[in-house]
Amino acid sequence: MAGNGNGKPKRWGFWSNKTAKANTKSEKPKPLDEFICPISGSLMFDPVIVSSGQTFERTSVVVCHHLNFVPLLPDGSKPDFSTVIPNLALKKAITSWCTSNRTDSPSHAPDYNLIEASVRKLMTSDEDDVRIRVSERDLINKMAEKPQVMLTHAATQLNPQFVDNHRRFYSSSSEESVIANVPVPDTPPLPLVTRPSCYSSSVSASTSSEIVVDETLNPNPSSTVSDEENLCTKLQSIDVIEQQQSVILLRKLTRTDEKARVSICTLQLLGSLRECVVSRDVVVQTNAVAALVNLSLEKRNKVKIVRSGIVPPLIDVLKSGFDESREHAAGALFSLALEEENKMAIGVLGALQPLLHALHSDSERTRHDSALALYHLSLVQSNRVKLVKLGAVSTLLTMLETGLAGRVLLVLCNLAASNEGKSVLLDSNAVECLFRKLRTESVDSTESIRENCVACLYSLSIGSMRFKGLAKAAGGAEVLREVAESGSERAQEKAKRMLTAFRERDDGEEGRDWRALLEGGASQTRYGGGYSTAF
Repeated sequence: MAGNGNGKPKRWGFWSNKTAKANTKSEKPKPLDEFICPISGSLMFDPVIVSSGQTFERTSVVVCHHLNFVPLLPDGSKPDFSTVIPNLALKKAITSWCTSNRTDSPSHAPDYNLIEASVRKLMTSDEDDVRIRVSERDLINKMAEKPQVMLTHAATQLNPQFVDNHRRFYSSSSEESVIANVPVPDTPPLPLVTRPSCYSSSVSASTSSEIVVDETLNPNPSSTVSDEENLCTKLQSIDVIEQQQSVILLRKLTRTDEKARVSICTLQLLGSLRECVVSRDVVVQTNAVAALVNLSLEKRNKVKIVRSGIVPPLIDVLKSGFDESREHAAGALFSLALEEENKMAIGVLGALQPLLHALHSDSERTRHDSALALYHLSLVQSNRVKLVKLGAVSTLLTMLETGLAGRVLLVLCNLAASNEGKSVLLDSNAVECLFRKLRTESVDSTESIRENCVACLYSLSIGSMRFKGLAKAAGGAEVLREVAESGSERAQEKAKRMLTAFRERDDGEEGRDWRALLEGGASQTRYGGGYSTAF
């Protein structure tokens, strides 16, 4: 060791390095934004997904619910707190992050009073903006006379069967989404079918799974509904014969009596019915799922059924139940998916992949109801992302030449409206498949198929620099010109916009805002009486 001139060993100082290390240790890693509750601003202990797709700390949702307050998020949206599902994957990710970064993970839920104080501040801030909101609302009302042209599906009816009793149809965004917003006075909006294929109101439409009900069980709806506990007891009976008779009676009671469907649909009954759904007796299982379809026809029952926890058993029946039970399971999922609050929950619970698989079922009812369930579920962005990851695009494209083409196109239109779906569709040769479908579909065939083909192509063309090249390779110009001349009004409008965009792009107007052109329309320019498009 070196000396220091006084004969004493020299001590080397490392204070600066120690200080640097201390400073490094003091800098705590910053968690991802996804781990932070937008309301409390802290790391989440019990993250939950709400109906609109965002994730919050459960306590924050509870406080907002108690105060009847819906916060305005940084992206300008407002969450929907009507349904709450635990986000177990995110909770596990937060715990893993805390462990790897040697950070204490949240050990308990945040204090209710602290969250309430934060929410009340947000409420006060929102009250200051009331005047601005009112002025914005007035502006929107004034603009209502000139609605924006929106990308929608065909306005023609998907299923020719129509129920004369109009009160059975209720307005929902699922039904309205298939009606084009472009005002066409000569084409009245037609509703989509809202009842599963397996449902029949006819008492004579019994199936092989229905047997004669024991006379000791009174089939009178009023007397049976009033004796709910007795019915629940019989549904849970260890005597298979008694269980069969009870579940068949329930199916008959709920087939036509709308009041009975509402009054008898209690959590107690649904709990008893859930045990019958998982039964390995063909009569019990089939009639239990059929009764569930009947109960799900009433709008006020749909959310209650999903919250009762009966969807996972339904999915199991769809995957491995008896043949007729699968038909009813697909119908029940379709019926429940009509309700906005159920869409995300059904997707989270794992129904998407079994429904995709059911598109190849031997039963026509199962195929059709599964396709309609996928359409309504794909109206939610989170389910679109899930479907893309499950490889739904290739499955759906291969079914364009089957009898499910009309329903499959509805799902493809929804997927094409998302960035994830659009990218995969373009990579999967969807442009050529859709143009081929348009080319082979005659003018006299179902017009909704042609309209939805054009609608899907139109959605793919918006904001995509690849679309033109793919359309050129598929010979799309000729097909679009034919649609622009002989298609329906909505199909003609979209085809003309795409043709105009292609022509003006070829003219070298690279500075043009193509997205605005496709979304807002363009003036029609004719050369020699027809639309000139050079690919």
